[in-house]
Amino acid sequence: MGKQSWRAAVVGGAAVVFTAVAAVPAGAAEGGVSFTRVQVNGGKPIVVGVSNEVAVPVTFRMATTRAWEWPAVYLYRDNGEQLWHAIDVSDCIEVSAGVCDFDEKMIFDPSVWDMYNREAGAWKVAAEVYFKDDDGGDTDDEGLTVHVKRNSRLTVNASPEPVAKGKTITVTGKVTRANWETRKYASYGGRLVSLQFKASGATSYTTVKKVYANSSGDLRTTVTASRTGTWRWAYYGNTTTGPSTSSGDNVVVQ
Repeated sequence: MGKQSWRAAVVGGAAVVFTAVAAVPAGAAEGGVSFTRVQVNGGKPIVVGVSNEVAVPVTFRMATTRAWEWPAVYLYRDNGEQLWHAIDVSDCIEVSAGVCDFDEKMIFDPSVWDMYNREAGAWKVAAEVYFKDDDGGDTDDEGLTVHVKRNSRLTVNASPEPVAKGKTITVTGKVTRANWETRKYASYGGRLVSLQFKASGATSYTTVKKVYANSSGDLRTTVTASRTGTWRWAYYGNTTTGPSTSSGDNVVVQ
C-alpha cells in the first residue's frame, strides 16, 4: 500500500469529514478488523496556537484478512464531530501476515482551517479503515481520551534593574491564550500563576509565590531583593488550556 493522506473539505467555512462508515464508532471489530497499540501524541495533550501547524504523532496496529485501504486514527465526540485538518498515514509496516503497524501524522493548522473555542477539551479516539472495492469499512472506538488545548503565553518584567539588596523588586506580566476564532491571543484573567526564581549559578527555578491574574490577565507582585538571579512566571494550564512559562528577566542585586 502507498502512503495515504486525508484532507478535510470546507463547506460554508467549516471543516467537514466525509466518511462511508459510522460517524460514531461502534466500539467493536464487527468488520473483521482489530486495532491495537493505539497511541496519540505519546499520551500527552495536543496544544494548538493560532498560526503554526501542529503535527501530532500517532501509532497503531491493524490486523485483518480483508483487502483494505485508508486506515487512520482520528478524534471524535459523541455528537458526531471529528477534529483533524489532515491525516498522513505511512505504508504498512508488516508485522506478520495480515498485521501491519502504522505511523501517522494528525495535522492541525489553525492558520488555514477554522477552529472553534468549544473544541478545546476532551476528545475520544477512533480507528477507521475502508475496504477495497466499495465493500464498506470498520470504525472502532479505542477507549482513549485526548485533550486538545488552546495555547497560552506569559510575559514578564522585573524592576528596577539593578537593585540594592533589601529593596523591593516589582514583577509584572500578562497571561494570554489562543482564541481560535479570532486567530489572536487574548487576555486570560483570573489564572493562578507561579512566580519563580533562579539564583545566579543555579540550574533550576524555585517557586517563590503564587499570584492570581486580574480580569485583564495582568500579573503584579513584589519581592525583597536578596541575591542576583532571574525571575519568570509559570502557568500550569487546565483541561482546555496548555501550560506556559515566560522568558526570564535577570535582576542584579548590588
